[in-house]
Amino acid sequence: MNNLEDIAGAVLPSLGYELLELQTQNSQGRAVIVFRIERLDEQPITVEDLEKVSSVLSLELDRHDPIRGEYRLEVESPGPKRPLKSARHFERMLGLKAKIRSDSRNFTANIEKVDGEQVTFDLEGEKIVLEIGRFQANLAEFPPTYR
Repeated sequence: MNNLEDIAGAVLPSLGYELLELQTQNSQGRAVIVFRIERLDEQPITVEDLEKVSSVLSLELDRHDPIRGEYRLEVESPGPKRPLKSARHFERMLGLKAKIRSDSRNFTANIEKVDGEQVTFDLEGEKIVLEIGRFQANLAEFPPTYR
């Protein structure tokens, strides 16, 4: 198991978390691995959550050793530009704006409706329906209360 997503996917659910996004970066010649996580119970991420996941992932990465050389591990909450990947993610953010990137176009629009794997966006009166998995989306506005 050398894939970072596979390593995280093997341990996070049993701890009560899901991996929302994984980024690898380079900072001054050193690899930086950023895991963005969410709680499965949809509660806000706490500092204790980040510490727990960081400790477990650090041990798993040491055990599987998927990265050559030194690296820095970062575990983060989704933040205001959280990735939206599942129907439930879109349902939780109904009415808010999302930034959409697809093969055919890029736009920012309100999330209007979720029907199975289909998400309807309202772009200034134009209804755009896309299938989850065929586009990338991030929240484009921060909700006034946690969702």
